[in-house]
Amino acid sequence: MRAQIREVTRRGVALAALTAPGLAHASFLSGDALDAAANALSWVVIVLVPIGAIALFWYVHILPEKIAEQRHHPQKDSIKVLCILSLFFGGLLWPFAWLWAYTRPVAFRAAYGAEKHEDYYIGLGEKARARELPLDEIAHLRGELEAMARKGALAPPLRNLLDELDAIVAASSQPVTAAPAARSARALETAGGGEA
Repeated sequence: MRAQIREVTRRGVALAALTAPGLAHASFLSGDALDAAANALSWVVIVLVPIGAIALFWYVHILPEKIAEQRHHPQKDSIKVLCILSLFFGGLLWPFAWLWAYTRPVAFRAAYGAEKHEDYYIGLGEKARARELPLDEIAHLRGELEAMARKGALAPPLRNLLDELDAIVAASSQPVTAAPAARSARALETAGGGEA
């Protein structure tokens, strides 16, 4: 009895499956609404998809440059040029720019005494001038700049920064003798732009 019920159910389902395509519709829209939807879809495919593809292509091609900037790569300018050249050569040079952005420039450190771009040191110098850098980090920065100076690869802005760091360390090592009220008044004058 169960076998007969299963067989009848199976045949009923098969018959319903055969008649179902007659009830199906190709679209939930019809008439003018279908034409309007097709027009909108064609404009999206013709205009927006190529713009999105070009934007994605551009973003992927400048990605090694952005990575080099984040990692303070000392040769980030050369990586940027390689990314631009890669655009003209159909992306053939892009893998080299990608690998170059992730490499650690060991030979660069041996030649110039640094592994970072000079913008990195200038940024740390600005933090030191603003007294946002602890003395131990200032000492480490001075050590790196002095190592670069011994190699003879210290650019003029970095040479000036080294002199300023010496002055900052000398000023911070002097004992403060002013009373707390006088110190706070002097700090307010210098912060407000007045002369001390």
